[in-house]
Order: sequence, then C-alpha cells, then structure tokens
Amino acid sequence: MRLARLYAPGLPQLVQASFVPNLAQTWQQSLEKAPFGLLVDWLRQFALAEGVRLHGWSITPQALLLLATPADRASISRLVQNIGRHLSAHLKCGGVFVGRYRNTVLESGQWVLPALVWLETAPVVAGCAPIALTWRWSSAAQHCGESDAHRAFVQDHHDFWSCGNTPFDRQANYRAMLLKGLNSAQSQQIEFAIKGQWALGSAVFAKSLENVASRRASPRQRGRPSKAVVKPSSKKVE
Repeated sequence: MRLARLYAPGLPQLVQASFVPNLAQTWQQSLEKAPFGLLVDWLRQFALAEGVRLHGWSITPQALLLLATPADRASISRLVQNIGRHLSAHLKCGGVFVGRYRNTVLESGQWVLPALVWLETAPVVAGCAPIALTWRWSSAAQHCGESDAHRAFVQDHHDFWSCGNTPFDRQANYRAMLLKGLNSAQSQQIEFAIKGQWALGSAVFAKSLENVASRRASPRQRGRPSKAVVKPSSKKVE
C-alpha cells in the first residue's frame, strides 16, 4: 500500500516528475528534439492557474523539477497532471511521466536553498550544460541576475532573500553558492528524502509536522520496538 502524498499547509516542496525512459533517452541524445519551450509555457500557465508559488524550476531530459509552495493539498498534482496531458497530446503518445511524481516537504531556513541549488545544478549532473547558468531551461540565470525572462511566474522564497540585503548581493552570493554546488552529504540527504517522500529537516521539524501533515513525515525506525522492562516488585510476600 503506497503512502498518501506528503503535504503540510504553507510549506515549500521539492518536486520531481521523471519522464518515461524512451523520452529521456531521445531527448538526452538530441536536446533540440525536446519541447522544453512548450514545457516552460505550460509550467507558467498552470502554476498561475493552480495558485502554485514557484520558487525555482529546472527541466532536463530526465525530469521536471520544481521548488514550490502549493495553494492547497492537490494544486501541485493538478499542475503536473495538466502538463502531462498537454505533453502527451503534443507528442501523440501515452503517459509521459514514470508513475506519480515524488516530493519532499522542506524546512525553511535549512533546506530551501540547498534544494534550489540541487535542482538548478541538475542539468550539469545530467551532462546537459557545463555550468548551471548556461542552461536555458531553469531558473538559475534569473536567480543570478543573468535573465528576467521568467520573472513573471517565479516568486523567490524568503530564504533566497536572506542571501543579501540588495538584489545585487543576493544574486552574487547565490551565484557563488550555485557554482560551488552541494557536498555529497547534502545531495544524498535530498535524494533520500525525495525518493522516500519524507520531510527534509531536523527532528524538531519532523515532530512539528505530526498534527498538520497529510501523513507521517519521517520513516519509522527499523527493527522491532523495544520491549518494556518489567521491574520486580519490591513488596514483600507475607
């Protein structure tokens, strides 16, 4: 039995919708065949229609990656479904995504910026670009002050504003962060969380989600629960 989608009101999510292998392979071999421009148009259209606040995005031959705060529990699902239906109709094929999209809920102040770096460096990891800034199909250039082409539908998360007091400072500091990239431990934590669809944050953060999240936010500990130790009675037997 699969877990329900993880959702908590007002919290940002990192979303990964993976394209089916035949599309991913075709697009990786010939990037000009990929309808990335159309995908960006649909992303803009349906993010606005569904009230999804996009903080960052990236499209690679392998996946559509989003950092967003949804308006409600189902708004990101509707966004991804609408993009999938339009892409399927355009390509005249069946399903375009591998099953359901995966997501993780992020702790603000800790994991929003690493998640943004992770998704904006995904094209570099995929071998599509030498550095994140040269890949047209992501929000990286916007966050580094190189382009305002997608400013109308991308709303910076407040964690991004903590990068500096002025737009120039924020862009310069984030650029340095993006070019440096994540360390292996950070990348592994993000990938573990999104693969398992668990919350990404501290134990205190996970605990805080118990009464507001759509389901449990962290995996149960492995192994059987420890048995309670029964202390012998100190009462004397008459």
